[in-house]
Amino acid sequence: MPFRSKGLRRVRREPGNPMTVFIQSAKQPLFHTLTSNHAAMVMEGNNFPVSSSAPPELEANQERLYQDILTFLTNHCVPYAVSGAFALQQHTGVHRPAKDLDVFLTSESASHALELLSQNGYLCEVCDPVWLAKVHRDDYFVDFITGMSNAALTVTDSWITRARPALILGLPTRILAPEELLASKLFVVRRERFDGADIAHIIYATGGRLDWDRILELAGIHWEMLLWALVLFRYIYPGQAQFVPMLIWTQLMNRLMFRLLNPDPADRFRGSLVDDNMFAIDVNEWGLDDLLSQYRSTRANKIHWTPAPVEAEKGAA
Repeated sequence: MPFRSKGLRRVRREPGNPMTVFIQSAKQPLFHTLTSNHAAMVMEGNNFPVSSSAPPELEANQERLYQDILTFLTNHCVPYAVSGAFALQQHTGVHRPAKDLDVFLTSESASHALELLSQNGYLCEVCDPVWLAKVHRDDYFVDFITGMSNAALTVTDSWITRARPALILGLPTRILAPEELLASKLFVVRRERFDGADIAHIIYATGGRLDWDRILELAGIHWEMLLWALVLFRYIYPGQAQFVPMLIWTQLMNRLMFRLLNPDPADRFRGSLVDDNMFAIDVNEWGLDDLLSQYRSTRANKIHWTPAPVEAEKGAA
């Protein structure tokens, strides 16, 4: 059976549409305060393929910053979920170098957290109100991520509610569920960085035991990016194509076939959502649509925080 968070319940399945809609249960708090017995909830029994990858070697000050930020957010009841290399390891067994700590929050939670952290002496900055803020100490930093840089996907309360318990750097915390982790990588397909291997590893390492309805919901109108990632998985692991349910293959292929048989000349160019640098010629010289700018400008929820006139002291503990 697909994983479904206790905080969500299935409320509707429309005829002919396998996409399931979830809502948060009114009785389930958005974020559970981490307690001493939380470690007992950590996922057990993962039989990941043997890998030669080793845990990242962090500098002492780097690790302490990560621990301090996670502890601070937990103690101040700020809802969050760890992503990036730490979440990938938890879901696949593959260790990656960790140049920073990725923390996913809603825009509202990120804004609140930045205010609290700055009041406690941390040096904070909003790098891009659409999706990214940073908390610095010494030469290290933690990323607060509220969505994708192209604004195609946004972190909502459900991303946090569905987070799973895990031990990160010795601390009981929560990581993105594999479905959200997979979705967060759909648009990381730029020339200088490609996360398609991560998506393939998530599917392979979980044996496809994923909430595919949720993945379809997260992909939404960008389902072709999901289909592309799944075809890549099929190419990489041809003997494990069954890890993706046939219903998902059928639905996505039927959608594609319908589009191919019923082309709409009015459909807009979407290259800038994939890589604005590689498709800059299309927009700047050939006059094609710049959906990236439109998506970003119309993003409703952005990070709202302004540093105090006196800059916070870098290196606060």
